[in-house]
Amino acid sequence: MTRYDRTRRRIAVFTAAAVSAAGLLAASGALAYDGTNCRAPGNCWEPKPGFPEQVAGSKFDPKHNPAEVAKQSQSITAMEERNQKRVAYFQKTGQFVYDVSKIPSN
Repeated sequence: MTRYDRTRRRIAVFTAAAVSAAGLLAASGALAYDGTNCRAPGNCWEPKPGFPEQVAGSKFDPKHNPAEVAKQSQSITAMEERNQKRVAYFQKTGQFVYDVSKIPSN
């Protein structure tokens, strides 16, 4: 056996060992215990230590302003109205106009 053949064999053995080690490492991650205690399937949330079980009324409660929260529903309503105008104009004329201000009112 020549020196070249021995080198090729060593490289092949090393490569096979590296590939199998990487495969074992990847497989062990899939089997790892994640530490969650699920109350029901899909309900695995657990508070961190020091975090309350119920957020409402605690120091972690974000206390959202109802007026700020309502802004999104108002913008969605306005968007739906603009879309209705676009669709009505398209059905009438067959031409789609994106800018609602360019749609004639009559």
